[in-house]
Amino acid sequence: QVQLVESGGGLVQPGGSLRLSCTVSGSIFSLNAMGWYRRAPGKQRELVAAITSGGSTNDVVSAKGRFTISRDNAKHTVDLQMNSLKPEDTAVYYCYANVATTWYNSDNYWGQGTQVTVSS
Repeated sequence: QVQLVESGGGLVQPGGSLRLSCTVSGSIFSLNAMGWYRRAPGKQRELVAAITSGGSTNDVVSAKGRFTISRDNAKHTVDLQMNSLKPEDTAVYYCYANVATTWYNSDNYWGQGTQVTVSS
């Protein structure tokens, strides 16, 4: 089994910063792409940022320049540094990882979600 545990969400004022962290544990043969999605109230889930095992990143246009994704392959973690937060960034943020549990089998796994609220 594979588990993803997120931390770092909370309440922050507009213009503030938060850092989300996600740790992957369990039966890991290799970690492939990792990233963060979010779901705002009444909206569809959207990709925030993704990062490959080699470190290449894909950032959502609306968050470019404000959010930075990074990963530590040795620690099996992926972080999302969020700066200059806006009220429209309020959402539940979900970590995901494509995990190979054997050399021939991989699947997508998700964290439980962490609430980020940007409000004065």
